[in-house]
Amino acid sequence: MTKIKTHKHRKDLAGEHPLGDTGQIILAILFTAGLLIDKYIIHTSIIPPQSFPLHLRILTALPFFIISLLLAKSSHKTIFGEQRKELQVIKTGAFSIIRHPLYLSAILLYLGFIITTLSTIALSIGLITIAFYYNISRYEEKILIDKLGPKYKQYMNEVPMFIPGPYKKKIRRQ
Repeated sequence: MTKIKTHKHRKDLAGEHPLGDTGQIILAILFTAGLLIDKYIIHTSIIPPQSFPLHLRILTALPFFIISLLLAKSSHKTIFGEQRKELQVIKTGAFSIIRHPLYLSAILLYLGFIITTLSTIALSIGLITIAFYYNISRYEEKILIDKLGPKYKQYMNEVPMFIPGPYKKKIRRQ
């Protein structure tokens, strides 16, 4: 295995949703704009901010931010840090716990900002963003099933999509 700087045209990567990167950028911009509009113009909130002081919101959101950072760093390194000879199911690191750690990382980051700001608009856009990540994950899993077949289906049965837990799904006998 060799270290590489780019991931274009790599045979060891299955591919991604054609609107994945663009969608993520658009949703991040909408989320940020929504936060700013809510904070400085509309002033809506999930709950009254005075009932949940800022320092408590930051303390509550901090684990979301930390786990998001650690997941992103670890899974990015696992996927892009080394080039494998061929496409294979990655079952190491965060991928042994959940199938989409990079997407979960982004979702946790959004949740951290929602908790910190209590913005109703951010919550709305955040829910749309979670649905977006779910849909692109399902799309990318179809690509992986097409390319890896039973190996990826078995991985899907053993490792949950986003929510880690001490459980493993039972492998279906075919």
